Amino acid sequence: QVQVVESGGDLVQAGGSLRLSCEVSGLSFSTSDMAWYRQAPGKRREFLARISSGGHKLHDASVKGRFTISRDNAVNTVYLQMNNLKPEDTAVYYCNRLPNVSWGQGTQVTVSS
Repeated sequence: QVQVVESGGDLVQAGGSLRLSCEVSGLSFSTSDMAWYRQAPGKRREFLARISSGGHKLHDASVKGRFTISRDNAVNTVYLQMNNLKPEDTAVYYCNRLPNVSWGQGTQVTVSS
């Protein structure tokens, strides 16, 4: 059974930084492409970044230059480093395999102005 557990969300001030983690089990992590998404209140879930099994990265234009995706295959974990956070980054953040499998609970990020 695939399990995805996100962590690292917090309440931070605008301009601050957070590092989110996503630990995955129940699938072949090292051969899986992974992605981060977020969902703000009243909005659809949106794609943020992806990283291939070989480490190739792609970031959505909305976060490029501020967010960085990375992975550590030794611990089956994908990360999202978020810098210069803005109030509009407030959302629940999720990770998932590509193609998507079951969703985790997400981790809440709240950015105060």
